Amino acid sequence: MNLGELLPRHAAQAPDRPAIIAPDGRGGWDRCSYGELEERASRVALGLASMGVQQGDRACVFVKPGIDLIAIFWGLLRLGAVPVVADPGMGRERLLACMAKVAPKVFLGIPKAHIARRLFPAAFRSVELNVTVGRRLFWGGPTLPQVEEAGGLGHVPVETSSDDPAAILFTSGSTGPPKGVEYTHGMFAGQVRALKDLYDFQPDEVDLCGLPVFALFDAAMEMTSVFPEMDATRPGSCDPAKVHAAIAAHSPTTAFGSPAIWRRVVPWCKDNGYQLDSLKRVLVAGAPVPTDLMRAFHSVLRLEADVHTPYGATEALPVASIAGRDVVPSLEPLIHGGAGTCVGQPAPHIEIRLIRIHDNPIGSWDPGQEVGPGELGEVCVRGDVVTRSYAEDPEHTAAAKIQDGTTTWHRMGDVGRFDGEGRLWFHGRKSHRLETPEGLRMPVAAENVFNVHDRTRRTALVGVGVRGREVPVLIVEPEPGEMPKGKVMHGGFVMQLKALGKRSPLTKDIETFLFHPGFPVDPRHNAKIHREELKVWAEEKL
Repeated sequence: MNLGELLPRHAAQAPDRPAIIAPDGRGGWDRCSYGELEERASRVALGLASMGVQQGDRACVFVKPGIDLIAIFWGLLRLGAVPVVADPGMGRERLLACMAKVAPKVFLGIPKAHIARRLFPAAFRSVELNVTVGRRLFWGGPTLPQVEEAGGLGHVPVETSSDDPAAILFTSGSTGPPKGVEYTHGMFAGQVRALKDLYDFQPDEVDLCGLPVFALFDAAMEMTSVFPEMDATRPGSCDPAKVHAAIAAHSPTTAFGSPAIWRRVVPWCKDNGYQLDSLKRVLVAGAPVPTDLMRAFHSVLRLEADVHTPYGATEALPVASIAGRDVVPSLEPLIHGGAGTCVGQPAPHIEIRLIRIHDNPIGSWDPGQEVGPGELGEVCVRGDVVTRSYAEDPEHTAAAKIQDGTTTWHRMGDVGRFDGEGRLWFHGRKSHRLETPEGLRMPVAAENVFNVHDRTRRTALVGVGVRGREVPVLIVEPEPGEMPKGKVMHGGFVMQLKALGKRSPLTKDIETFLFHPGFPVDPRHNAKIHREELKVWAEEKL
């Protein structure tokens, strides 16, 4: 199978159906139908093939979200080449290290990306073909239109198996170095099946792509991708008016984005009296979703619509999911009492097991390592959507993968527990755990107790001191304008937080509180808190 063959099939059935709608940079919109997208993807594939690109060659792609990006991605899939996608927001040194590790043969990028390639040639010494998407300046190589002109029209007769590599997508690096996740054609197909089964996506639906990579699934599901006008590397700084303008102009039925986007868009809609009536579902992922955001969403969605919180990772998606109306209000007392964040029932075709918490590699699966009912354990998953390895990274592959006969379990690096109804509750990242004299403590479950404070935007529980004797410290990021000034305001804020903490056995002994002006977060979602950095900050403060 070759996942790229889905596009010509969809184009033959509905050539005029809109495939992509993206800002044109002049206040309007560019549009591309399925017939046009299929033609462009075919030209890209044949053009690259005429320039020596072969099945299995890796091609790093540094192109802004839009029509060019999707055409390139599907063209590479058709050719059997392997697109490599990484977030520029991960930082220059990390990005260069990632590129050097995967050693791409092809470089497709906007002018800014080519300038970076020329400034740091060591990371790209493996590149043999450079393609410019946009205006070519002082470097050589063809432009994207020249590639497409060289390709012409025709069929790309590349056969791939379900186990053949399809893409390398880098993790955000929110906990540890970014890792190149190796996707296969079979895994992509499994994700498409699972997403359809889980959320009942239908042809002709319109998707607002707050996370650009999700647009890759839209074409596989015969949907229309709408890219709002925003910087994909800084979703937490989006202009809510521009996101709403995309919704108003194109009436999406579904949307996908991080909590950071919706924390700006939903209050803006409420303040301006706008309802998001076209949406029947919104997927919010990338970090735990606060219940107050779910509640606010329900006030701007129609009654039969809902906000869903899919749980997963670059290495495995979807793993579990729950609807907001199943959380609010029924599970709120448990969440705010320290039970964790409920991420729902396992997704279709996925197995979830919890094992004892430790950091050592596990060579083969041992059921004896599983924890008992209701106990905390590390989340492990198996299924068609689970990747088997990281590109050129045997150390991290050994740390995250467990072989079980011919199948592979992925260690999510998360700690959770199952409740009596089979729902998974997320308690935090394994690397963020506190080991205190009283035992293990997980941050997310404790933070939920304090996040209900109306002057608190978010909190982070970190451990100060050596492992085994860590002292819990709660760091608070107040809402804008609520940073306490002076001893009286500071003392009053702390007293209120302590009073909240006394409501749960999990938090009643927390005595140290610090206030931070703005938490460091991951570049992809602007929502995952970098607790490692906050731990260092707290140790310097105390």
